[in-house]
Amino acid sequence: MDGERAEEVEYFPNPAARSREAHAPGFITPSSTRAVRNFLETIPGYRPTPLLSLTSLADDLGVRDILVKDESCRLGLNSFKPIGCSYAMARLVYELAGFKDDTPLFSVLQSPELHESVGNVTFTTATDGNHGRGVGWMAHQMGMNAVIYVPRGTVHARIKAIEETGAKVVVVDGNYDEAVRTARSEAQHRGWVIVSDTAWKGYEKIPTWIMQGYSALFDEVTERMSRKPTHLFLQAGVGAFAGSALGYYVEHMGRSRPRTTVVEPLRAACFLESMKKGRSTRIAGDLDTMMAGLACGEPNPLAWPVVSSYADLFVACGDSVAARGMRALASPTGDDPVIESGESGAVGLGLLLEAFERSDLEQLRTCLALDSRSTVLLINTEGATDPVNYRQVVGRTARCRDV
Repeated sequence: MDGERAEEVEYFPNPAARSREAHAPGFITPSSTRAVRNFLETIPGYRPTPLLSLTSLADDLGVRDILVKDESCRLGLNSFKPIGCSYAMARLVYELAGFKDDTPLFSVLQSPELHESVGNVTFTTATDGNHGRGVGWMAHQMGMNAVIYVPRGTVHARIKAIEETGAKVVVVDGNYDEAVRTARSEAQHRGWVIVSDTAWKGYEKIPTWIMQGYSALFDEVTERMSRKPTHLFLQAGVGAFAGSALGYYVEHMGRSRPRTTVVEPLRAACFLESMKKGRSTRIAGDLDTMMAGLACGEPNPLAWPVVSSYADLFVACGDSVAARGMRALASPTGDDPVIESGESGAVGLGLLLEAFERSDLEQLRTCLALDSRSTVLLINTEGATDPVNYRQVVGRTARCRDV
């Protein structure tokens, strides 16, 4: 089945998402999410990130509310990624030390006794920026090493941010998927521990822990919301984030879960292409997009069954749509708060605005099924991780507040 396409936007509806029974994946459960929350609360300085209401914009668009979960300065690291990799790395180190507890304590992870027990572990991963920064930060917190592989073309600011955690950065002559293959090869050759948010045969435990970690974000949302969201926009790279979100809402809300739109870059739309083909599909090429955090060519095998089963709509957007979202968040309507967002973080709002305002996207508006009763949840997954591009797009210098 082919999708529909307009300028800078392609979309593919998934009506089967509402026709099947909602069965949550076994690895996203209330107890697993509580274990993550308990761990995060032991990190000094941790607190839930803000849930902000764009009331004026909602009035303009004719919906009940638009809420933005703002991850722009989570733990001072500019994205939601640390809540996944920190939990996974903590679980792994506890396992190496022979501990059975699924709720690690941050203070224990930093203790000389634990370090002596497990030795000097080197962690490695592939990243477009945010995940690698989180891995480097967590390794440093535990007094361990990290080597991070990034694809060709990764902007200097993102490399520098990873290096500032104490990690070593290696630039791979290839795209993100090639960086993943390189990290896997080096980990096997050198005896390092790979911390990947995508899985492969024989490597599922750490990606599962990462996805469990991400579910804490949506648990924070649930605590803050007076009414349940009716519509949810989720960015997808390899899909660990989207799979975690859908797993969480299927578990907690079943068939009454939010109507979910998965958003990807046009040149890296592995989920949309996979849905069109009816199977998980790897796409080739340089995956060129300014939405670097979403520039991935193959779905995570753990996320694919969840996302393909329960997401209602798949949309691929050009860079101009992400830029539209960045500007809208930086220069909001009426008394709405200013939100600093990077390219991957803003694409959901950009799509929402394009869908409402463009006459050639009337069918997409129908698929979104938004009306005056709708409460829309957007996730600003990152801050301005490329300050140069942020200044070019938005016209002002990025400023991050620590959360």
